[in-house]
Amino acid sequence: MLKGYIAELYQFTLRNALACMFPVFVFGMLAVSKLLPSYVMPRYDFLLLACLAMQVWMYRKGYETRDEVLVICLFHYLGLMMEIYKVRMGSWSYPEFGYTKFYGVPLYSGFMYASVASFMC
Repeated sequence: MLKGYIAELYQFTLRNALACMFPVFVFGMLAVSKLLPSYVMPRYDFLLLACLAMQVWMYRKGYETRDEVLVICLFHYLGLMMEIYKVRMGSWSYPEFGYTKFYGVPLYSGFMYASVASFMC
């Protein structure tokens, strides 16, 4: 009986660790991007490319299904819209330069919300 509980705990832990892969990646890239010299690439653009690459890799490796990717895209869109609203209301700003900014909000910012969707899916 105890062996069954241990096996179930192992499966639960493994699945949660896999579900945290994308959020951990996003926050890791936020830290790494602070070390990136600005002449290489604007930080916000680097973050967008890194998040897109990770998303493609996770889909191709089978960590996410097509339906999960669609849900993540929806959360990305909703998160981006919320960020645009918050920036417009003056709650905060994204002062750094980036080629991939939309209404003053870098496109990578939606991935912070999408990482929550990734965990939930």
